[in-house]
Amino acid sequence: MDVEECLKEWEDLLTDYKRLETVNKQYATKLEEVGELQATCMKELNHQRYRMSVITGALRRLDKKGKGSSKDERVANLEKEIMKRKAMLHEIEATLPKQNSLYLKIILGNVNVSILNKNDKFKYKDEYEKFKLILSAIAFVLAVMNLYIDFRPLQLILIFLLVWYYCTLTIRESILKVNGSRIKGWWRLHHFVSTVVAGILLIWPQNEPWNIFRHTFMWFIAYISVVQYMQFRYQSGVLYRLKALGARHNMDITIEGFHSWMWRGLSYLLPFLFGGYIFQLYVAYSLYQLSYHPEATWQVSYLAGLFLVLHCCNMYTILSTLRKKTKGGLKLRYKLRAIAYRLSNEIAILEQKWRQNKVENKTE
Repeated sequence: MDVEECLKEWEDLLTDYKRLETVNKQYATKLEEVGELQATCMKELNHQRYRMSVITGALRRLDKKGKGSSKDERVANLEKEIMKRKAMLHEIEATLPKQNSLYLKIILGNVNVSILNKNDKFKYKDEYEKFKLILSAIAFVLAVMNLYIDFRPLQLILIFLLVWYYCTLTIRESILKVNGSRIKGWWRLHHFVSTVVAGILLIWPQNEPWNIFRHTFMWFIAYISVVQYMQFRYQSGVLYRLKALGARHNMDITIEGFHSWMWRGLSYLLPFLFGGYIFQLYVAYSLYQLSYHPEATWQVSYLAGLFLVLHCCNMYTILSTLRKKTKGGLKLRYKLRAIAYRLSNEIAILEQKWRQNKVENKTE
């Protein structure tokens, strides 16, 4: 371009820049409005919950005094409306930014990690699932390589990968929890304990106890990686079906264990889960035996205790979930039998009345 063309392009660009300035001012204004609206929504949300708690407390006091018995129908309707309102407020709250947990405040500070767009939430959740799957595959490959290659840097790469993997999982799961994921209990704490385990493994010096334990550990990582892949395929399929039916929350994630909603078609996966937990017990026992080795350092006994904690908590969680699920299934079966029995009696009574009426009509 010559000088004249450059000046003409500049004039055209100046027009575009003025349009950009206008759009940017509108954007900044809308952002301020959104912030004010969010603050107003939070204030009104807290006001609704406070007033509802006052009403609920009043109903409880009336019920204790026996004054609510004459208004049973109105009280029942009011309680139903309160439950509906709570569900509606929960849906409204999901669209508003939330405060970070203490863990996220320590790691990230007061950075707002709330994702307000539903599509972005689902993308983040899917990235979390892909991250777990990819890292499990990489860990499997590195574990198999370490079984056949005795090379200390390669071992450290795998262990450092585990430290980074579990640290990242704890942060990502905390962000998911802020954005509506319902992961809780032991399955979340499991990754914190695993981070400590991987950190202790990283600083375990290369001595005779490590050389004895190395093959057992690599086999354990390879086995766990395969089981995690099987769990991912199974759980993602179950979650997809349940979400399509509206039975599960869209931000529910796969976990490294067993949950009540994973019941259907689980018979083939349960033996592998129990096998992994028994393998953890075997690792704990092996480390306990190694703790008596003359060259054993403090890492050996600490790791034995942590693997034992992982085994006990995993076994307790899965057995308690199975017990509750089985008990719940038996209760449902008994309820269905009771309903069927009651219906059969009612049908028999109706048939008897119908026959009596028929006989009376004939006699008339």
